[in-house]
Amino acid sequence: MRRFKTGTPARALSSSLDYDQMKRQEGDKKIVPFSFMSDNIEKDQVPCWLTYTNEETHNIIRNNFSRSALFGGQIEGIGPRYCPSIEDKVNRFPDKKRHQLFIEPEGLDTEEMYLQGMSSSLPEDVQLAFYRTIPGLENISIVRPAYAIEYDCIDPLDLRQSLEDKTIENLFCAGQFNGSSGYEEAAAQGLMAGINAVCKINGKKWFVLDRSEAYIGVLIDDLTVKGTNEPYRIMTSRAEYRLLLRQDNADERLTEKSYKIGLASEERYQKLLRTRAEFSSESARLASTFVIPSEVNDYLQTIGSAPLNNRISLAELLKRPEIHYDDLAPIDPDRKEISEHAASQLEISLKYKGYIDKQLAQVARFRKLENKRIPDDIDYHDIESLRIEAVEKLSARKPASIGQASRISGVSPADINVLMIYLEKKRRIR
Repeated sequence: MRRFKTGTPARALSSSLDYDQMKRQEGDKKIVPFSFMSDNIEKDQVPCWLTYTNEETHNIIRNNFSRSALFGGQIEGIGPRYCPSIEDKVNRFPDKKRHQLFIEPEGLDTEEMYLQGMSSSLPEDVQLAFYRTIPGLENISIVRPAYAIEYDCIDPLDLRQSLEDKTIENLFCAGQFNGSSGYEEAAAQGLMAGINAVCKINGKKWFVLDRSEAYIGVLIDDLTVKGTNEPYRIMTSRAEYRLLLRQDNADERLTEKSYKIGLASEERYQKLLRTRAEFSSESARLASTFVIPSEVNDYLQTIGSAPLNNRISLAELLKRPEIHYDDLAPIDPDRKEISEHAASQLEISLKYKGYIDKQLAQVARFRKLENKRIPDDIDYHDIESLRIEAVEKLSARKPASIGQASRISGVSPADINVLMIYLEKKRRIR
């Protein structure tokens, strides 16, 4: 077991805040739904508000470090790197004259406002004192104070990629208990642990998403292969293939997999097939529809795009960064009506085709290593020329593939070459 810590900000009564002293933060004008089953969302937006701490705020916090559970020693666990408490910020960045905080409504039907960026473990009287030095919060009424907690979790290296414990059969683990931090991270692990528990009950093989298929795959691979010494958060920078892991193509990447294991509904799967058909048909049509300079140059000038010198397909024209799919309508008499989602995917695939093709080639190399399986009964001590550190790390982690082995800290490319030669010799002997 390990000991980690985390915290949460205070909640304040909305009517006690002075929004005239804060900067209004509007929501998106066009709301992009999370679900591909929704075409659009018509909802009144509620704004957030931005304000800042100041030197007076920081002085109160500094003078009370001894009363902070995080600084006083009452809480000793390792905290999340990417969402530090306000005490951490003031202590670690003494050169910063101010820190921003977002005032966010907890919901449409509540008076509670969430003070994002101000988690703390200081006593309530200190919190009240430093909050009231912040513009707009002078008369703040705290509904619930900020607080910190310390909790137990396991070493995720004890888990298979199915999230089943390596030593305790049928025990599937998920969420903060696995050493991660964050709501989405916990939800993703809960989903995958639940899927694999059912697969185990039904005698089916694991359902595992790899690093090239989903951020869920990156998250679980990082935890179970690389491990973590602090509360883990997923970020785009952790994903090598993030150009492929876009929000616009999540349905294309994952819905069919979900449908095959019995999760996605028939309705959802059919919608995916319609989008695919629209994408394929329109992609082919744009590639075979050509325009000539005399027909389009005047129009291109009006939308700020360079004139043509030669005949060109609409697909090639759409690759220009300043031209969007809807901009083609005036010069495309045979235009077909397709869904906004299919149009978005089409435009992205054309504009970034060169980069996407390069990343797909990287994925092919990655998959080749992932498909080179390592036998469960392998004894790494028998492999000559394998460094002692590599023997220890590989014996402890028991990677399922060469790809996994290559991502273990302390295992070098030379060790991987030795391991691959050993496995090939074994294969030939068999």
